[in-house]
Amino acid sequence: MYTQERTAMANLVVGGPVAVNSYDNAIVAALLENRPVMLVHAFNGGYLRPAELKEDSHDKGVKLATALDPATKEAQGHLWHITPAGFFGQRPLYFIESAAGQVSPKPSGAGGVDAGRGDDGAPKPQRRRITVHQEAPKSTADTVQLGLPDKVGDKWRGKNGAPEDTQLWVVTVTPWGGITFVPITHPDAILGFKDHAVAADVEARVTYNWGGDFTGTVINTFYPRLPNEWSVPYHHVFT
Repeated sequence: MYTQERTAMANLVVGGPVAVNSYDNAIVAALLENRPVMLVHAFNGGYLRPAELKEDSHDKGVKLATALDPATKEAQGHLWHITPAGFFGQRPLYFIESAAGQVSPKPSGAGGVDAGRGDDGAPKPQRRRITVHQEAPKSTADTVQLGLPDKVGDKWRGKNGAPEDTQLWVVTVTPWGGITFVPITHPDAILGFKDHAVAADVEARVTYNWGGDFTGTVINTFYPRLPNEWSVPYHHVFT
């Protein structure tokens, strides 16, 4: 049973053969229950949000914001779904999908095809996903976009013809209760920030992972926060 209290969950299996030793139920909710969470950065407590909240925006990126304004909260621009998307070998893969601008598909007619249905039988909503540029992280230009698979630009589509190739991430759960995102198209890189600076309104990038500690500007660790905990400081994870 899910509870808001942080109870010790030893060796919990998340999405496959990835063991989690965590005191934070938000990680469990994000990876197992697919509940929307805030992705709060370990370094300054800022949260990841789309640069553009509108559902028809597919060529803009994501950024780190440090103030939760009413417009962002109203549009659910502070919430993300970490959606299971199969396996890479034995490692589970995920999409990072924004709750902002999601579209509930129209019911399909007789014999129609839809995007799939959830456990309750309802059509799954279309959500914009974080997509990685084919040439990331070599390029200094934008290396991530937020859009639907059939809407993003050519360089954000998979080289093998499957748009999803550039939208799949390995989610690494850190020993200190955070998560780090690694794109399968660039396994030596992580979801980082422009110029490696973790500051307000800095744009997200895919950057080489050169090592460092979890509060540094190279290994970028996020702590999932549940929606009703959006005002809880990130350092409460340690309590």
